[in-house]
Amino acid sequence: MATLVLTAVGSLLGPVGAAVGALAGQAIDAEIFKPAGRQGPRIADLRLQTSHFGTQMPRIHGRMRVAGTVIWATDLVESTQTSGGKGRPSVTSYDHSASFAVALSSRPVGTVGRIWADGNLLRGAAGDFKAGIAAFRFHDGSGDQPVDPLIAADRGLDVAPAHRGLAYAVFEGLQLADFGNRIPSLTFEVIAEEDAVAVSAIAASLAGGVAVGFAGGGEDDELGGYAVGGATAGEALQPLLDAHSLLLRAEHDGLLLTDGIVQDVRLGAADDLCIANGETLAAREVVREPVDAAPRRLSVRHYDRDRDYQAGAQSAERQGAGWGEEQVDLPATLPASDALRRAGDLLRRRMMGRRRATVVRGWDALTLGPGDVVALEGNGGWRVEAVEWEGMAVRLSLSGVPLRPTSAPGAADGGSGVHQHDAPVGPTHVLLVETPQLSDGVVDGPQIFVMASGESRGWRGAVVLLRGSDGGYTPAGGVRRAAAMGRTLSALSPGSAALFDDAATVEVLLHDVDAGLSPAGDAALLGGANICLIGEELVQFGTVSQTGPRSFRLGRMLRGRRGTERWMQGHGAGENFVLLAAEAMLVPTDMHAAPGRTVAIAAQGIGDAMHANADRVVDGRAMLPLAPTHLRCVGDAEAGLAVTWVRRSRLGWAWGDGAETPLGEEAEGYRVEIWAGEALLRSADVASAAWSYPAVDRLIDGTAGEILTLSVRQRGTHGMGAATVMTLPI
Repeated sequence: MATLVLTAVGSLLGPVGAAVGALAGQAIDAEIFKPAGRQGPRIADLRLQTSHFGTQMPRIHGRMRVAGTVIWATDLVESTQTSGGKGRPSVTSYDHSASFAVALSSRPVGTVGRIWADGNLLRGAAGDFKAGIAAFRFHDGSGDQPVDPLIAADRGLDVAPAHRGLAYAVFEGLQLADFGNRIPSLTFEVIAEEDAVAVSAIAASLAGGVAVGFAGGGEDDELGGYAVGGATAGEALQPLLDAHSLLLRAEHDGLLLTDGIVQDVRLGAADDLCIANGETLAAREVVREPVDAAPRRLSVRHYDRDRDYQAGAQSAERQGAGWGEEQVDLPATLPASDALRRAGDLLRRRMMGRRRATVVRGWDALTLGPGDVVALEGNGGWRVEAVEWEGMAVRLSLSGVPLRPTSAPGAADGGSGVHQHDAPVGPTHVLLVETPQLSDGVVDGPQIFVMASGESRGWRGAVVLLRGSDGGYTPAGGVRRAAAMGRTLSALSPGSAALFDDAATVEVLLHDVDAGLSPAGDAALLGGANICLIGEELVQFGTVSQTGPRSFRLGRMLRGRRGTERWMQGHGAGENFVLLAAEAMLVPTDMHAAPGRTVAIAAQGIGDAMHANADRVVDGRAMLPLAPTHLRCVGDAEAGLAVTWVRRSRLGWAWGDGAETPLGEEAEGYRVEIWAGEALLRSADVASAAWSYPAVDRLIDGTAGEILTLSVRQRGTHGMGAATVMTLPI
């Protein structure tokens, strides 16, 4: 049963519209700039995802990174997967997914770019998701947007809201394994307008249809983005106006923004006398508050696009008395240098604002209104705060302001952000490999591993499906970590399984441009480092030299490891190369599967439109005995031959002087065969590592006219092992 988390968002346009109506008169109502209980968005607010009733939605302008509010969600959907069984431990894993909607902006939004989940990149700039998801839909907040089909299916088409005028995103079937099986905290790169947005355009949007212009002589500043919030127009505009050292005044046809330039309005000296209604009136004195009334340090907090919209702060300091600090939150996207300039301008305004004056003038001063900037001779610029008509005279309440912002853009260091690699997920490369037993101990099933990778570090794993005997596919698990895999560019020459091979080298080309290979010393090699498959031969390499962006030359090798010396011959360019890893996915096959069975899988990564397929025929090399070694024949044609050999075991890989290699099978047994070309002449089963070839049998077999070969294989619990073959003396 889905839960509707939010049914209404906080209203912004209502109080703004009412407030702007009052502004359309001759003067700005000072009450609009008083706090109304609810504060506008602060820097931290836009980074924290919420799901509370009555949460106010910001109006996004330009490009911002916002968290939004969860407005609808389903219960978590749990799926189980059991692996193992038939002699292996049974492991049950649980996966969870969820579907939910997140509201982003209370005005239409152009598009959504990157998305972060718990601070990590979930969706890249190319629109590719880094975690599993069934579907993603974005509703831009237009006036005719339809009801989302998933919400309609859950709530009912008749009652599900379309949320027109509200931009929101819907996640369908987001896999939650990477987020602790919970809905993560999401932040979105929202683009309401492609280009930077002018301050006057933001003010006009807030004014609800009232025209907002920029007073002549100034420049209309632009922002990369701005998040509007607050209960009144003044509350929403004040951070914007303060940070830009702007003032707002009313005109008969709308509102004007001014940057504090005096418009040729001069009131004369502060101590001038005024004659009104036949009386001589004196102007009040200018009052100057102490220096320590202004902050010593002022900081502007903002969003830095160069740091993936992380919060930044730039500070300006002054000399003199006082220790106060002030922090201004500007929910805007701007460079660090602009934030530093605005911090300097604001600090200057705080210093100038310590001056207060009351000036009495004649009726001609009625043309002035709150927000106008005038000049008093010898005292700089003054902002008109209030206009009163008393005793047939006009009383002006003034506060000091800089005549114009004079801070030059300085060099500012925004700090180095944590930028995540945003490579496209890319296609999945998958490979099925079969290996001998790679660790000590005996296994009772084939060791078939799924190795997969993408073409960059953006690849985030793949789901693996196993094909059954009926041709259908069932989930078999997943590959979480990319393997270092690719193909050989050169042929690996034959070598010896008994020595370090310093003569042979092989060049490999990896699929993943971000993958790499590292060298290893001899001690590390003897401990199992850098073990890989080249074709079907198990190899370890000690030296690595990079020959290109994705190519490496490998040398100082240990060859034919774990009984794979029979594949040291016949290498060629274009063979599979894969570095084996302990966390590789083991395919859950029948532990008693006989060699000759075909295993087939399909793998699909997050960025794959189609499955990547792989199959191979099982040879059971991890289940079967190794080929015997040190095969010897002593004797001659007249006396017969005494054949001996030394067995090898799947349980014993280390050289041990004076110690018998453990058997590793239920019983010891061997098959000895005599061949003439492709014809089997005789065979024998023995229980020890020796066999006698009588002279009479040797004489009879010699009449076949072919060169005779001797083959010895060990009989194991699950079948016959690989053969060791030698040519018999004539």
